[in-house]
Amino acid sequence: MEPRIQLLFLVVFIQAYIIAAVTDNHDVIALNSVKNIWRNLPPNWVGSDPCGDGWVGIQCMNSRVSSIMLGSMGLEGQLSDDISSLTELQILDLSQNQGLTGPLPASIGNLTKLTKLFLNHCGFTGPIPDTIGSLQQLASLSLNSNKFSGQIPPSIGHLLMLNWLDLSDNQLEGSIPVSDGTTSGLDMLVKTQHFHLGKNKLSGEIPKQIFSSNMTLIHVVLDSNKLIGPIPSTLGLVQSLLVVRFDNNYLSGSVPSNLNNLKNLTDLYLSNNKLSGTLPPLLGMSSLKTLDLSNNSFNTSVIPTWVSSVSSLTTLRMEGTQLQGQFSSDLFSLPNLQTVGLKDNSLSGTLYIGTKFSNQLRLIDLQNNDITDFNETGEHNIEIKLAGNPICQETGRTENYCVPPPQSNSTSFFRHWYVRKNSGSIPQLRGAKCFSFEELKKYTNNFSEANNIGYGGYGKVYRGTLPSGELIAIKRAQQGSMQGALEFKTEIELLSRVHHKNVVSLLGFCFERHEQMLTYEFVPNGTLHEALSGKSGIRLDWTRRLKIALGAARGLAYLHELANPPIIHRDIKSANILLDQHLTAKVADFGLSKPISDREKGHVTTQVKGTMGYMDPEYFMTQQLTEKSDVYSFGVLLLELITARKPIERGKYIVREVRMATDKAKDLHGLHQILDPAILDTSLKGLEKFVALAMRCVEESGADRPKMSEVVKEIESITLIAGMNPNVETPTSSSSYEEASKGSPFHPFSNESFANGSTFPASI
Repeated sequence: MEPRIQLLFLVVFIQAYIIAAVTDNHDVIALNSVKNIWRNLPPNWVGSDPCGDGWVGIQCMNSRVSSIMLGSMGLEGQLSDDISSLTELQILDLSQNQGLTGPLPASIGNLTKLTKLFLNHCGFTGPIPDTIGSLQQLASLSLNSNKFSGQIPPSIGHLLMLNWLDLSDNQLEGSIPVSDGTTSGLDMLVKTQHFHLGKNKLSGEIPKQIFSSNMTLIHVVLDSNKLIGPIPSTLGLVQSLLVVRFDNNYLSGSVPSNLNNLKNLTDLYLSNNKLSGTLPPLLGMSSLKTLDLSNNSFNTSVIPTWVSSVSSLTTLRMEGTQLQGQFSSDLFSLPNLQTVGLKDNSLSGTLYIGTKFSNQLRLIDLQNNDITDFNETGEHNIEIKLAGNPICQETGRTENYCVPPPQSNSTSFFRHWYVRKNSGSIPQLRGAKCFSFEELKKYTNNFSEANNIGYGGYGKVYRGTLPSGELIAIKRAQQGSMQGALEFKTEIELLSRVHHKNVVSLLGFCFERHEQMLTYEFVPNGTLHEALSGKSGIRLDWTRRLKIALGAARGLAYLHELANPPIIHRDIKSANILLDQHLTAKVADFGLSKPISDREKGHVTTQVKGTMGYMDPEYFMTQQLTEKSDVYSFGVLLLELITARKPIERGKYIVREVRMATDKAKDLHGLHQILDPAILDTSLKGLEKFVALAMRCVEESGADRPKMSEVVKEIESITLIAGMNPNVETPTSSSSYEEASKGSPFHPFSNESFANGSTFPASI
């Protein structure tokens, strides 16, 4: 063979090899090293070409690995030094893998192109390596909820692009590092919006130089540490602050008066410290919603009069703060006030809540004061606690407000429902019947296993039959479940006053004999999750999916815009959308829901709740809850409707997968490979607009997402394109599926509908 021909063959062979082996060899070696020491890897991690073979969780760019996203995969093992060879890596997400243990290798500092590092909720130990400061492109650093020890590396101060810093819930100790001319510190992070350092063992004073007027901080969270000394007055310079949490430390001295400059602040937690002096007026905090100053050593005084002028306030807690004297009912008339906690003080005289109290007010806790009388003024919906006051020490006093709450009795959650004198213990709720235990026992044939149609963390669900022959669903809580009791109370309160075709109907409840049970209309065709997965035997063509999307959207729009006050569901998912005999969608499961007033919109929650994969990343990152959080979840639901895929499957996130696959220049936007095969052989008129709407709903910023009323209008227009009339009920009924669903063991309140997660994949 001539040399030129040999050379030509060699070139062709090399080119073919390069095409076949897409992944850079250095990256292959690094991933194989990881593969060899990790357990529970995705099953398709086989072969020698991670990029070309499409390994789950691996994304590539120009033959180099650019992203590793393996959150919530159940991985076990340690993080190998070899990962440092992935020098083009931009995103590393191993969050929610508690089986990942051992130290964080110092070589991680070689990944200088990283923009997002999510290692939260794993089992890593040892110090955070100082080399972390080499990752100068980093925008998000989440190392929270591990077992990291030692000090916070001062080198983190070099991460000048950092927006999100979360080191909370570890075992970090020592002082908070600040720069001193030779070493760096956190004061250099002027672009960072989130300092989350709570739940550690940090000590020393809060350095005054950590705060400055050119910072963009939104959250500074230092709670549950061992910090001492004064609150630095420089805190008042950070005008962008929304949330300050210094509670559960050993801080002393007075509260700086210039905190009054923080006009955007919504939440101020200073409880459980050793603060003293006179509390300065904070009227400048015109957005303040939560003020908790409990258990400090302030000078003895009456309740500050300026508190009654903070109209945005929803929660006031000044427990154990040396308060004395009487107080005006003006405090209770703040329009958005929900909770007043003033127990363990020396407040005296007569409690009078007045006639103009806030209709949002739910709790007044004045236990262990010197209250001698209570002037009740008609009906109210407020839980009042006066145990430990002289008024409750009189012989024969049996009023509910004098009964100390049991330490572990779930019925205490229901005492705030107003009870008329001599009316017994039944809460007065509109539209919901109070069933006796014996009645529900009879309707379910003594809660027989034959009538058990679902179970989960909350308890069991039974099918019941009323004397009229009507079927009902009965959700029975596990005894002694305090979390279940809270969700039980929430669901009764919300569903008893909302009535809409696309919201599941609550028929009644039972709480006696230490039992908590809810009764609903029986919805025969199960959940949307079961229908999409094939469990219920229901075939969903394109028009039926559009109908379900429209019904669910209308139900959610009603909750957001017509319910009074509006309700944010917080757990929209396919397992919480029920399908009746006509396949009419009904929004269900209000255990995590939250009623919210106009002034409370954007409220910073103390605990992020929802289900992984559906949860709004903006809500997760900022803890600010708005109706747009539900819109995001609904967008994920729309994508689930067209793909029949779970939001997160083996490390693949449905939002990301659709976004990457979409090509608007192609038929059906190029989504043939990702669409549910069950609808590919049907007419898909309007699909492109449907996908575009879903992607608008899952925009990263809530401000860029539509309102649910706008979503409803858009789906209505899509149904017209598909040849449907959005205002006419289709003849579809469960009889269409009699054979398919005969004998189906599944029910709308089956196992999936109990799955209330409270975590979120750290990266999307």
